[in-house]
Amino acid sequence: MAGHSKWANIKHTKARMDAKRSKVFAKIAREITIAARLGGGDSDMNPRLRLALLKARGANMPADNITRAIQRGTGEGEAASFEELSYEIYGPHGAAILAEISTDNRNRTSADIRAILTRNDGKMATAGSVSRLFHRKGQIMIARDAANEDELMELALEAGAEDFKAESEGYEVLTAPEDFEAVHQVIEAKEIAMETAEITQLPEMGAPVSSEAELEKVHKLVDLLEDHDDVQSVYTNAEMA
Repeated sequence: MAGHSKWANIKHTKARMDAKRSKVFAKIAREITIAARLGGGDSDMNPRLRLALLKARGANMPADNITRAIQRGTGEGEAASFEELSYEIYGPHGAAILAEISTDNRNRTSADIRAILTRNDGKMATAGSVSRLFHRKGQIMIARDAANEDELMELALEAGAEDFKAESEGYEVLTAPEDFEAVHQVIEAKEIAMETAEITQLPEMGAPVSSEAELEKVHKLVDLLEDHDDVQSVYTNAEMA
């Protein structure tokens, strides 16, 4: 989930991962399988697989799970054929929501998602109306006590980062998707701990909601979407006014 507070979202996501680790592993395994099927099982030659493996390591996914997922993708194990698509959604109070899907049955997934939306004040949006509100970026979040601000900023920008933001709780490094790996590797080589490191969808601007109760309605819908087995990632532009 992406939305009203980057640091609050990190805490929220980590709590969900701890509570539903098996489901998180299943989603990451699906991403690894798709990446291996599309680009092969050698991560040195497959950038998408490298990103999926980075996510797996961040979630402390067991090595055996990773190996099996790669084998399914390369044809060494049984695997369904997955289709990837995005659902553009308007949630409560006009919040824009983008859900990235991988499914082996588009009709089943569509019916499930529409049922969730109907029960939670959401609706499908016309193509392009929500996706245009987000841009794809590499994002690395680092706690304030993990690095010196000036040194980290210089390191990140020299490595190719587009932007560096210092905030009360830590630092945000933004990159073009194609530069994410290079920047990540430079920061990792300095043994700087990263809270999160991923390719994500960031809203062009936030959509303010006027109360915590309204924001909670948006978060409830986002959580329900994230709980669906075929939903890989969910992003929203909702934030507190």
